[in-house]
Amino acid sequence: MFKAIFPALTAVALVAGLAQPASAGTIETIKQRGQLVCGVNTGNPGFAQPDSKGVYSGFEVDQCRAVAAAITGKADNVKYVPLTSQNRFTALQSGEIDMLARSATWSLTRESTLNLAFPVVTFYDGQAFMVSKKLGVKSAKELKGATVCALTGSTSELNLADFSRANKLDIKPVSYDSLDGARDAFLGGRCDAYTTDMSGLAATRAAINNPDDYVILPEVISKEPISVAVRQDDPAFLHAVRWTMYAMIEAEELGITAATVDQHMKDENPETKRLLGATPGLGTSMGLTDSWAADVIRQVGNYGESFDRNVGPKTALGLQRGINELWSKGGLLYAPPFR
Repeated sequence: MFKAIFPALTAVALVAGLAQPASAGTIETIKQRGQLVCGVNTGNPGFAQPDSKGVYSGFEVDQCRAVAAAITGKADNVKYVPLTSQNRFTALQSGEIDMLARSATWSLTRESTLNLAFPVVTFYDGQAFMVSKKLGVKSAKELKGATVCALTGSTSELNLADFSRANKLDIKPVSYDSLDGARDAFLGGRCDAYTTDMSGLAATRAAINNPDDYVILPEVISKEPISVAVRQDDPAFLHAVRWTMYAMIEAEELGITAATVDQHMKDENPETKRLLGATPGLGTSMGLTDSWAADVIRQVGNYGESFDRNVGPKTALGLQRGINELWSKGGLLYAPPFR
């Protein structure tokens, strides 16, 4: 949900035909192609951002790299396709990409009407508001009659309408076809407030020259469980993506990092042995090698390493783990048994 850097439709056109419909067997197609085709944001600080050479990095980029490592053995075997909010699901449905890792909220209608699957929540988010400090507002419930910039046709727009109605605020939405437009309109003073997911507000605030002039209001008005997305017609690929994400969470639970994978290969802990393939079978059951999870952790890291490196407290976004912490530390992250 952030600044577009490359024309998304051009990028999609360049990879048209590279990704096969899931009925061809997505895992085998990726192996034969030697590359995962992954849809990402056109430019989202901390989550998916290309550098001056076009090399992508970020929290969601790591999810693409993890799946590539699990299937091909190498995390760099990824073709990134920058997509907008409007064309992201169409690109996945049509087979132009294998997987979408682009701040997509898992919702009932998206799963039931778009025939897409959301394998696992990778980031628990929620919608909020950002205002200029000059406005003097300290609560979203003080936005009575305010104009609020939002993205057309998004869950943010629907949540804004619900919040306004429930609190009798008579908020006046000012909708734009892109988050670039919504954000720039807000920063240009054409709206009193800007609304999107908390992570998006943090990324926007971090990217501007005068971040201290803006404040994110405390109210979180929605649940936004962010997930990668795949097509529903290939259960084998869905399983591989789901358990790759869980492998990164499980590795953090077990204290396994990118630097210590080889050391942990000698552990006698049965859970560790199964995860890393010392006890064989789990990988081959999904059409992968038994070293699939070890390859993911060695090349990408565990969930906590990816979070801290891209969006954590020491980054420009400065996000705390909060509910994105492990269940054992008071958060919501929980990996099912690897057996």
